[in-house]
Amino acid sequence: MAGSGAVGATHPAAVMTHPIARVLPLLEPAHLDRDFDYLVPPELDELAQPGVRVRVRFSGRLIDGYLLERLEKSDHTGKLVRLERVVSGERVLTPEILKLVAAVASRYAGTRADVLRLAIPPRHAKVESEDLDKPAKPVKTKRAAKKATPDPAAADPAESSSTPGSAEGAAARIDPHTDHPDPTRAPAEAVEAPTENAEAENLPTADALPGAATLRAEAEDLTADDDVPPPDATRDPVDPEAAQRGPVGSVIAAEVDPVESAEEAAAHRDSRNGEPQEARLSNDSASGVAAEGREPGDHSIDRFSASDSDSALDCGLSAGDTRTEPSVVASRAETAAAQTVHTSGGVESTKAERTGAARSASSQSIVEDFPGWGRYVHGHSFLGALESGRGPRAGWQALPGEDWAKRLAELAAVTVRGGRGAVIMVPDQRDLDRVLAECVALVGESAVGLAAGLGPSARYRRWLSVLRGTARVVVGTRSAVFSPVQELGLIAIWDDGDDTFAEPRSPYPHAREVAMLRAHETGAAFVAGGFSRTAEVQAIVESGWAHDLLADRNVVRHAMPRITAPGDTDAALERDPIAQAIRIPAVAFGEARKALKAGGAVLVQVPRRGYIPALSCAKCRTPARCRHCNGPLALPDGSSASRGVLRSGREGVAEAQSPSCRWCGITEAAFRCGACGSRALRAVVIGAARTAEELGRAFPGVPVRGSGGSSILDTVPEGAQVVVSTIGAEPRVPGGYAVAMLLDGWALLGRADLRAAEDALRRWMSAAALVRPDGRVIVMADAGLPTVQALVRWDPVWHAGFELDQRAEVRFPPAVRFAAIDGTTDSIAELLSEAKLPDSVEILGPVPLPPGARKPFSSGDSPAEVERMILRADRAAGAALSRALAAAQAIRSTHRSDAPLRVQIDPVDIG
Repeated sequence: MAGSGAVGATHPAAVMTHPIARVLPLLEPAHLDRDFDYLVPPELDELAQPGVRVRVRFSGRLIDGYLLERLEKSDHTGKLVRLERVVSGERVLTPEILKLVAAVASRYAGTRADVLRLAIPPRHAKVESEDLDKPAKPVKTKRAAKKATPDPAAADPAESSSTPGSAEGAAARIDPHTDHPDPTRAPAEAVEAPTENAEAENLPTADALPGAATLRAEAEDLTADDDVPPPDATRDPVDPEAAQRGPVGSVIAAEVDPVESAEEAAAHRDSRNGEPQEARLSNDSASGVAAEGREPGDHSIDRFSASDSDSALDCGLSAGDTRTEPSVVASRAETAAAQTVHTSGGVESTKAERTGAARSASSQSIVEDFPGWGRYVHGHSFLGALESGRGPRAGWQALPGEDWAKRLAELAAVTVRGGRGAVIMVPDQRDLDRVLAECVALVGESAVGLAAGLGPSARYRRWLSVLRGTARVVVGTRSAVFSPVQELGLIAIWDDGDDTFAEPRSPYPHAREVAMLRAHETGAAFVAGGFSRTAEVQAIVESGWAHDLLADRNVVRHAMPRITAPGDTDAALERDPIAQAIRIPAVAFGEARKALKAGGAVLVQVPRRGYIPALSCAKCRTPARCRHCNGPLALPDGSSASRGVLRSGREGVAEAQSPSCRWCGITEAAFRCGACGSRALRAVVIGAARTAEELGRAFPGVPVRGSGGSSILDTVPEGAQVVVSTIGAEPRVPGGYAVAMLLDGWALLGRADLRAAEDALRRWMSAAALVRPDGRVIVMADAGLPTVQALVRWDPVWHAGFELDQRAEVRFPPAVRFAAIDGTTDSIAELLSEAKLPDSVEILGPVPLPPGARKPFSSGDSPAEVERMILRADRAAGAALSRALAAAQAIRSTHRSDAPLRVQIDPVDIG
């Protein structure tokens, strides 16, 4: 190790051309997020290749780490510690993932070690030993077939292990440096040596975590004939264009223009709506993020000039884009060219004619194979760009009733057809199983699901299949964004507003932001899909980094059900004057009765599960709290009393209930309000169990099903029935629901949260999308609210723009960059005293932690007072803010300060 006195090697190091191993130890302290040099023993020379797991000695302890590169010499002048051992010869850390890890660590003011724990699953030795005996056979794509040697028997495995024209920046770092290096490869580019102020460098961080899935073929996909070269030898290096985009720091440290005012943003959006979408989709120069150094997270609202057409963030949808897959164009051009040969003189058609014929044939094939995308403006053009290997980026709003899982699988299938891989991220296991089934139907066993519920061996086996190129499509939860897919061509995320995409572990990255960073670095396509749209996706669309992928309004009107709110017109108020005051108005009961009589299903969405999950004083409306722990009091649905067991067995008045605490479970038999002294209680909100009980009485003889909590239904059969579901647990019914009632809208809209309105619209649209086009949706909320109006018109793009303008006006994310620092008063003051913040940073607070937020420690000795300090900076100063906080944490760790502290960049829950 550089800087430590240790014994040297007993064998002469001169026999090795690269005797030095640069290693990143997985150490927790922030000031040790640096690379260290070790001496490679001769016996480990063959195994110690860049990307493998190693064990090194650090301060007398054996530490896990990753070997980053092999060097001829070290800048350290003292003795070097020998590499202790190579854990496995599997090169699990690829050059692309290493760059992504660095970018994420820099973006979120974290350490690479924390990101690597999220990105690479734990090793399972048995799985690796199974596959070492029989190396996996790489999947042959059109691109690989074109590069293959005509005579497989005469092909030299050594030649197939390197590809001329590989990336000389990122790929060269991880090239193997053996005694006989491949002469066709460019010389290795040394990673910067560790410095004393390395913590001030633009380092990386990432996010990840699993979900869960079930697939069948496990070991069969990972084994092949013994004469096949190892998968690492056949893996193509990083795309040369990705290497030419510059180092990671060029993305992170770039400065951007601040967000325009709300008025300018609205005017800009109106001008974009007036511009023909075809012109916007085909004008790459105006859509890519300019070469001024914008990163995908820079949601500044402005336009770019045509001089930016050579930007690395070129959307790739223009007709003149040259970033096409040679294998796809060539394979289709050969067939098309045979029909376009000039008869006069037997002269062949020009290259432009052959290319045009190939594109025409490809476009016709896409239209025939994937008709579902024809309902979206330029949907087939988007698929054509995917197939040709370009990197289009879009915010896709799915139509009501859309089979979105199939549409996502078709995007992945088109990408695989073009010879590249795809990553699809979904919020939970139920969505994962649905999308994975569609992907398997289209691309076969080359699609795998990655989730935590698989178990260590199954998950690691599938992850290895992705690393070795056997699997080309990955479907997973937030951790899938780090999947080492070879030749990545597409990253898609569905319903990015779901809070499960926010990583709860340090450095707390968001899967959407990591996906945009990866798409930016690799040139892969990016799709953020959903029935609704977040302000973050709207910001990147308005900035020009991505495009709208929408259906025409006429198509939307034909696909959507009729959506109304009680008392939305004067005539409705005359018919039912109390429609807005009661929980389920008469119009909702009437529509439900008609639907049940006709044999249709009725969906009832309830925000809360349980029986009566919240109580308050009946006199002063103060929330009822437990005397022991100050937790909320509720009537649980597990007790017989809460279900209306009568006192004497006769029908009449139900027995009085004793509420219990939802936190500690203690029954409060003698409640007294702390504010007014009253003993009477009232229900604040009605849960799903109580709602199902009431609807069962209202519709006797009709089956009532519940979905939520631990018993979530995926589908229900057709027929007359009432389905009571909590938000996010709505089951599908064949043919769609006839009526949907969205209850207690005030409970979603009234939350003290920045994203309350955005989340409410997302929940409502997800439920309304399950209703058939001739059905009815009734939302119990004030019809005059913008969120309700967006639902009634089914206009999520307008609502996202409205939310973005509102946040820009008051300087909230994504218009600005936020950093939330949670801890005690002393720990926050210590960090801020060491941080060299940019001059434009505003310090807000301290304020209490948001309700329900976890404290920045897991042990039971946490102090009672934990507060939050918020740092606010313009987008242009966001990278500098992250670097300053990372450097301050490194300095603080050298002081061995044990006071708990947590730093989050752009947290989902601000308060």
